[in-house]
Amino acid sequence: MDANRRQGGIQQLLAAEQEAQQIVNAARSANTARLRQAKEEAEREIAEHRAQMEAEFQRKVAESSGDSGANVKRLEQETDTKIARLEQAANVSSEVIQMLLRHVNTVKN
Repeated sequence: MDANRRQGGIQQLLAAEQEAQQIVNAARSANTARLRQAKEEAEREIAEHRAQMEAEFQRKVAESSGDSGANVKRLEQETDTKIARLEQAANVSSEVIQMLLRHVNTVKN
């Protein structure tokens, strides 16, 4: 009877070992599948981000070079404004020079 019990115990151990091996294999398969899924999600997110960045870059390139007529007009307006400011400063500076000369040349007793 001891031989039968040992045989039954061995069979139970073998069955438990096979079941454990199946559980480990299933866990490995699930882990591999999850890693594959995570990699695909990451690649998809990278592609979306790259597309967004490329679209933003193309938009900026189009803004800076696409409508050069508007850029030229804007630059001309800025230049005209700066020239007008410089002319005003020149007029004011000549008035200041005249005022300083009057005060310096005026002798008070």
